[in-house]
Amino acid sequence: MPEPTYLTAEGEAKLQAELIELKGPRRAELAKRLRSAIQMGDLSENADYHKAKEDQGFLEGRIQEIDYLLRNAVIIKKNTSRDIVSVGSHVTIQEGSFPSETYHMVGAKEADPRHGRISNESPIGRALMEHKVGEVVEAETPAGKIKLKILKIE
Repeated sequence: MPEPTYLTAEGEAKLQAELIELKGPRRAELAKRLRSAIQMGDLSENADYHKAKEDQGFLEGRIQEIDYLLRNAVIIKKNTSRDIVSVGSHVTIQEGSFPSETYHMVGAKEADPRHGRISNESPIGRALMEHKVGEVVEAETPAGKIKLKILKIE
């Protein structure tokens, strides 16, 4: 059985909005492009037609992917536990003498490390999960092993 996909309420709303955009205006615009390309005649050498069909394939694939995600996702409620790190937690950590950093633990589909959102499936996320304030965890990263102290869980 595959691992569940975790989404925050914010991530779910973004996907819902993208789905509405794709199924509405984007599909309509693509249908108009296809009609226009078909009217040009000879489809075998019509680059506009082939590009529109390719774009249609990507669009329909993305719609299917979002539909699947939304049907099967586990929506993360606001984390009320400040005892252990879990998906939805805001965790402040420190590596050695470096300045502390705060991350929001999210599912893989919402991960954006540059904006402080790390996946529960990433090396650091996996290491932090289910641990408490004051604990030191070890994460195996591409740059090697690092030790992180959990300073705060919100």
